[in-house]
Amino acid sequence: MNTSLAEKITVLPTGKIRVKEKIGYATGDLACNFIYQTVSSYLLFFYTDVFGISAAAAGLMFLIVRMIDAVVDPLIGTFVDKTNTKYGRFRPYLLYGAFPFAGVAILCFTTPAFSDPMKLVYAYITYILLSITYSVVNIPYAALTSAITQDNKEVVSLTSVRMLFSNTGGLIVSFGVPLLAGLFTNATGKTSTGWQITMSIMGVLGALLLLYSFMNTKERVQINHSEEAKVNFKDIFLQLKANRPLVIVCFFFILNFGVNSIVNSVGIYYVTYNVARPDLVKWYGLMGTLPALILMPLMPMMYKWMGKKKLLFTALTLKAIGLIALFVIPASMVPLVFAGRLVAALGTITAGAFTWALIPETIDYGEYKTGKRASGVIYALVGFFFKFGMAIGGIVPGLILANFGYVANHAQTPTALNGILVTMTAIPAVFVIIELVAIYFYNLDEKEHKRVLAELKARG
Repeated sequence: MNTSLAEKITVLPTGKIRVKEKIGYATGDLACNFIYQTVSSYLLFFYTDVFGISAAAAGLMFLIVRMIDAVVDPLIGTFVDKTNTKYGRFRPYLLYGAFPFAGVAILCFTTPAFSDPMKLVYAYITYILLSITYSVVNIPYAALTSAITQDNKEVVSLTSVRMLFSNTGGLIVSFGVPLLAGLFTNATGKTSTGWQITMSIMGVLGALLLLYSFMNTKERVQINHSEEAKVNFKDIFLQLKANRPLVIVCFFFILNFGVNSIVNSVGIYYVTYNVARPDLVKWYGLMGTLPALILMPLMPMMYKWMGKKKLLFTALTLKAIGLIALFVIPASMVPLVFAGRLVAALGTITAGAFTWALIPETIDYGEYKTGKRASGVIYALVGFFFKFGMAIGGIVPGLILANFGYVANHAQTPTALNGILVTMTAIPAVFVIIELVAIYFYNLDEKEHKRVLAELKARG
């Protein structure tokens, strides 16, 4: 009698995941945020105002690297699904990828004395390497959730702790990176050195935290290793065809994190030039991440009270209101600007955190529809759209600011100031409204997910 991969999956008893393991897992996202959040929030500004690359050239580079990711990330995901080591399928990548990831990030914030054409070549090489090493670490790290537990409540709890640490990392980056860059710039007398030292600190801390995550997590959902070879590159298209919830989640990722990245990367320009208070950049960043310390512990309760769709709809509505408020509030009214930033952050943090919690159930649904538990492939797909969304923070602002006449390190024209404002508020608000419409097409509610799990259990 032939049996499919789904029938050969053995789900080990999990019970409640220990708090220590939840924290151990969550430190991995803290690590990734120390490195990649720094990159997504400040690399465009570093390229234009420190390294001397034009905004248009930087924006085009971000777009080209994402096109490379479209090929590389699924290949990495397929390879991850075939991995079989004494450490498990996903954890080894945290062990062996931690310091290469950190090292390449430091190189991205290094400014060798090259000619202008060679500066751009150097930026391309280091940013491509950063994108690849990030995928090698983050795809298996994200997929690790589905290997720790299949209990939906535990997934939400695990994701809540993870997002608490993730947003704590974002908070540290938002406030700490500009602070450290300023301190080291003053100490060394060179802006480029200040940024390089800052990224070195964030990179080393991130690498050590990834090692801690490796040592404090356990893979419980076991798959018959003789069947792993059946997962291949073609499963990407199979999942996209059969797994409607996954398609919607990918759509959420590119829009949601694209909006976040645009708002974060243009925020430093907005505060520096529109508000004309560069000393407030770190406080503006802090206001965008601080609410996570309150919201993330409440996530399981909000999920139980509101359910998926209502929770996402409420969060995205808050996000849109905050962005529209920032568009209409005069930049000179600093307290109101910060109030708008806070409202947008409440929605941003909640929507972003809960979007991650949806992925494990799309893996279950994909297994139910195709007979293959392609965790690595699915997380590679999601990871690509996540990175593309994050890169939109470089692509869109870089190209738009150049067309509005932005000139680095100069007083901006009214047209350029308006371009900064529109890029940070109106354009992201349109994307959020599209997300609100997309929510209604997500067909995997709590009842349907329970039915899918019961069917998988009945098969094996």
